[in-house]
Amino acid sequence: MINVNCLNNIAACGLKLFSDEYNTESSFEDAQAVLVRSAKMHDMELSDNLLAIARAGAGVNNIPLDKCAEEGIVVFNTPGANANAVKEQVIAAMLLASRDLIGGNKWVADNAEDPDIAKATEKAKKAFAGQEIKGKKLGVIGLGAIGQLVANAAIALGMEVYGYDPYVSVKAAWNLSSEVKYISDVKDIYKECNYITVHVPALDSTKGMINKESIALMKDGVVILNFARDILVNDADMADALANGKVSRYVTDFPNPAVVNMPGALVLPHLGASTEESEENCAVMAAK
Repeated sequence: MINVNCLNNIAACGLKLFSDEYNTESSFEDAQAVLVRSAKMHDMELSDNLLAIARAGAGVNNIPLDKCAEEGIVVFNTPGANANAVKEQVIAAMLLASRDLIGGNKWVADNAEDPDIAKATEKAKKAFAGQEIKGKKLGVIGLGAIGQLVANAAIALGMEVYGYDPYVSVKAAWNLSSEVKYISDVKDIYKECNYITVHVPALDSTKGMINKESIALMKDGVVILNFARDILVNDADMADALANGKVSRYVTDFPNPAVVNMPGALVLPHLGASTEESEENCAVMAAK
């Protein structure tokens, strides 16, 4: 019998793939394999029984890779399984950043008791007017499973798309629309684009890559989207850029005490991969 522990809720369609040789109700201490989504494992005591850790998601930053390497524990993730869910949210985020739909909806809720709301609407709506994304320039930094889908979707919406990824895979390149302009220097994206979305892993080389130096190269009023990792953006520098208008909107999926208090930031509660389809895709890939 092979013992499997689920540190988080794993979709039933994935667990059903295990044969009777697997016990998916095992404790963490007795498990040979662990399925995990967001649980932080760095401070957990790893058992001598443990052979493999499957992350039902894209990153592995919640898993102590060095410790696992020392112990010979195999770690893997589920690349691409949640890519469509994140892509759809990035597109939604661009629209929310361009058209003040949230502000408009709040105005309607605040004025719901006004019997003349229809008339008042015609006067109030100009405060929520925005711009269309068609014809605008989008820079996609990182052309992995998510980045390439975002780039292709933006092309379909009529945007001019610039893509940057020095390590783009052959598969990703084949899947990328021929209309995406491949950029060899990320500074060209900073200089040219009205919208910039980041889709790179959290590494020493990418930590704080969106900072005062890179922001200084950008167009005035740029919109920056971060649905990859919170540490890719320097919060203090972003706060300054929002305050002085250099960045018109910062949309992120990673709440923290700094970003939730930034005027001009649109902060979502880490919903990128939170769809029923995404969780099922990740569970199935992890189990297989």
